[in-house]
Amino acid sequence: MKNINLSIENVYKFVSKETILEYKDDVEKKIKSLYNKSGKGNDFLGWLNLPSSITQNEIDDIQSTVDKLKNKLDVVVVIGIGGSYLGARAVIDVLSDSFSSFKKKSNNPQIVFAGQNISEDYLYELRNMLSDKSFAVVIISKSGTTTEPAISFRLLKADLEKRYGKQEAKNRIIAITDKERGALKNLSDKEGYKTFVIPDDVGGRYSVLTPVGLVPIAFAGFDIKQLIEGAKVIEKISSVEIPFEQNITAVYAATRNALYSNEKNIEIMVNYNPKLHYFAEWWKQLYGESEGKENKGIFPASVDFTSDLHSMGQYIQQGRRNIFETVLSIEKANHNIIIPHDDANLDKLNYLAGKHLDEVNKMAELGTVLAHVDGGVPNIRIEIPQLNEFYIGQLIYFFEKACAISGYVLDVNPFDQPGVEAYKKNMFALLEKPGFEKETLEIKEKIKK
Repeated sequence: MKNINLSIENVYKFVSKETILEYKDDVEKKIKSLYNKSGKGNDFLGWLNLPSSITQNEIDDIQSTVDKLKNKLDVVVVIGIGGSYLGARAVIDVLSDSFSSFKKKSNNPQIVFAGQNISEDYLYELRNMLSDKSFAVVIISKSGTTTEPAISFRLLKADLEKRYGKQEAKNRIIAITDKERGALKNLSDKEGYKTFVIPDDVGGRYSVLTPVGLVPIAFAGFDIKQLIEGAKVIEKISSVEIPFEQNITAVYAATRNALYSNEKNIEIMVNYNPKLHYFAEWWKQLYGESEGKENKGIFPASVDFTSDLHSMGQYIQQGRRNIFETVLSIEKANHNIIIPHDDANLDKLNYLAGKHLDEVNKMAELGTVLAHVDGGVPNIRIEIPQLNEFYIGQLIYFFEKACAISGYVLDVNPFDQPGVEAYKKNMFALLEKPGFEKETLEIKEKIKK
């Protein structure tokens, strides 16, 4: 069976192979520091051997919980923010039929998300949609007090209890939270919710292969075991024993840092399949939150081609030359469409008649890569044999491992996010949260000035 593959040939025009190889010794040291837990943030390395450490009993527990509940549900609302929702949404969007919400009821409930914003309109419309649907809630929060998901859970918990009564409502709530402490853990113990554990040593953006991602993905009807199996492959072929040149996570980390040192400080993730849109959103959080510290880091952005070739494509082709692209290239489409012949040929498309639509898409991809490289944009290419659970599992672990290595090369802690607290402090002060009285006075004075 094939694995995902990394190609960096379209980088050598900008940074040489020899320049990238200069990172070899440092990258190998960084990988060793991951495995011997001597680097920054080493108390958050539980993801490193996570795929190979997940037991069949854990998989069975998730699957049996889902199977007992899903047949009576139209909708599952997954409540979480950041890494507590982006990983699950990315995988579900990749694997789902793009128009499943318009089809007749299947064996699997629709998955929708809450707690990732504080929009009154969004929550109103969500609750209105749920008013005639049978639904359950998966609440994901280590503390249970993060503002955005806590508000959504308070509202939806009340809706469940009003409609079904407290006894049935508790059977429709699954809590994914801390093993021992926190508001959500305490509430779960008190009410008797089914719970799954967020490991202490796995941060949110690295948590998609824990129950944080696996429970929602299982509810959507996808094979979580195959997802894990795919991740296990990359865990094995990117381990500390693998030589630099053969380790795709090491080479990707070195390449992007070599480009960064050459003043390429924006990385654009490119896809040619709209199913990968939310995968790029997950990737942006993973890299932005991991590397953007101490006035350092590559800024992660994303585009959906060919759609964005008619908008952002202009900037990429001829704008500032501080960008590079990482292209997710899918080798084989999951479906077949042949472009038909038309006798009138008014649209002048008969030269494409008989071709698969995917062939046209791939020629658009190749033509774009050639144009962008000629225009001064280095291109990294990640080849994915097919969109399925196994290869998405590979892709997830590939990016997680490479992100950790890359963060260490930058000499930042890729497992914390101290900058996220700045907006929270201001928001709490503005809302006059108890305990923030001093900050409330300070921010009001600041606003007056």
